[in-house]
Amino acid sequence: MKYLLFLFFLPQLLPAQTRPPATKEEYEKNYRERIQKEYLFGVYIPKDMGDAFRQLDKLIDEESKAKFLSLGEDEAWHKLFFSLGRWMSYNWGFYGGSRFSHYLRSMGITHPDDMIRFTIVLYHRHLSGGPLDPKPLIDLILEERKAQLPEKKVIYREVRKVERPDTLGQ
Repeated sequence: MKYLLFLFFLPQLLPAQTRPPATKEEYEKNYRERIQKEYLFGVYIPKDMGDAFRQLDKLIDEESKAKFLSLGEDEAWHKLFFSLGRWMSYNWGFYGGSRFSHYLRSMGITHPDDMIRFTIVLYHRHLSGGPLDPKPLIDLILEERKAQLPEKKVIYREVRKVERPDTLGQ
């Protein structure tokens, strides 16, 4: 019986952040709050690429960095996409918004998967001494994203006539 009471009160004990926003306004409000925070759920959020590099340097041991550097940058982001990449996406708030995702959005990278790729590739270049100019990489990622999107074609259009209140009853 006491377990049933616990289950009954459990939803009231959970923090409000566990529920997804119910409206666009609520989502926007949460997003504006999240992009200002230095920490989300106890995890430090980098403010820019240099800060992200410093955080990754702290998180990744030297042996793992050596394995990472033994890969080419394309192979590196492909192999790490579902491990390090998902960790970054979840912990650094690529979907719900964070100061780092907002920074990436300000550079034109809006899709969370593209944020993962961009960060891993630039981190690889950072470690290997490669070019850190983000513009060519951003252009490549956006071009590939655009090529993945199907050409939009209207297959059916329906027009609904709505009577205005001032014409009712006439």
